[in-house]
Amino acid sequence: MFKVESTLWFSIGLIGQIVFGLRFVIQWLYSEYKKESLIPISFWYLSIVGSLLLLAYAIYLKDIIFTAGFSLNILIYIRNLMLRHSAKK
Repeated sequence: MFKVESTLWFSIGLIGQIVFGLRFVIQWLYSEYKKESLIPISFWYLSIVGSLLLLAYAIYLKDIIFTAGFSLNILIYIRNLMLRHSAKK
């Protein structure tokens, strides 16, 4: 039987993985709709939210490899949003 704390962290990890996976579904559907390969802005926001949840889960597990990986990913996703924002100006 799970403890409340274990259930909470399991839920955070599961939700993070679902949000992170949804970004590919959004990208695929958007590209199909536009009939070309495109990455919508929601892809980057889902990437950040999913990565933050998975980063929290990795920190809880004390897993240095996943913690480092998700930390770097978040910086890359934020940078992509910054580039998109500056390109619109």
